Amino acid sequence: MKLELVPIEHLPEIRPGMNLGECLRETLRASGQELQAGDILAVTQKVVSKAEGRLVQLSTVAPSSNSIRIGHRMNKDARLIEVILRESRRIVRMRGEVLICETPHGFICANAGVDQSNVEQDDTVVLLPKDPDRSARQLATFLGCGVIITDTFGRAWREGLVDAAIGVARVLVFIDFRGLQDSYGHPLRVTLLASVDALAAAAGLVMGKTSRTPAALIRGFRWEETESNMADLLRAPERDLFL
Repeated sequence: MKLELVPIEHLPEIRPGMNLGECLRETLRASGQELQAGDILAVTQKVVSKAEGRLVQLSTVAPSSNSIRIGHRMNKDARLIEVILRESRRIVRMRGEVLICETPHGFICANAGVDQSNVEQDDTVVLLPKDPDRSARQLATFLGCGVIITDTFGRAWREGLVDAAIGVARVLVFIDFRGLQDSYGHPLRVTLLASVDALAAAAGLVMGKTSRTPAALIRGFRWEETESNMADLLRAPERDLFL
């Protein structure tokens, strides 16, 4: 397999109500790219959320007494804490300035995915899409390709961040090697490759974080269309050693 990853540059600033699919298609054409059979588009959560109006101005937020208490303890804006708590199913860990939450989607991540980076207004935060799989399906239907919606996540056991999938359409979530043999004839029992996360991480390298490049074309990955969803990637609590 030979992968090609192409950054999709010069996408206009996305604002609520804009047709993100049309913007992506026009930007692809302007850059001389035409979608081919088997292509996948990786799209950052930020532009999806902006198009869907998932923005909150902190000046409109009235923090609760609990948010004020946590904000004081963590040296964070209590209004930001209030938004994070509203976007959380539960608080997993709270230590120093780190707030790890479980979102309604089932993702375990910092600040419930609430983010202040790459937003025009200083007092505005971006929330995760309500249903990232649905967002991915809508883009996939409009563009006629596979779609992965990505966001930046930390990882247990390791420092640093990588892009991971939070929404997927058409693309298989796993490559399952279980039941096969390695090159020495040993049976593989637990090798289930999270291919959609691997593709998201690779796309993150060409999209960057400061280059205003919120999408990337992935070409060369062999896949068959399937009814994929992110729920398959979420580990059950009884099997999660970190909860």
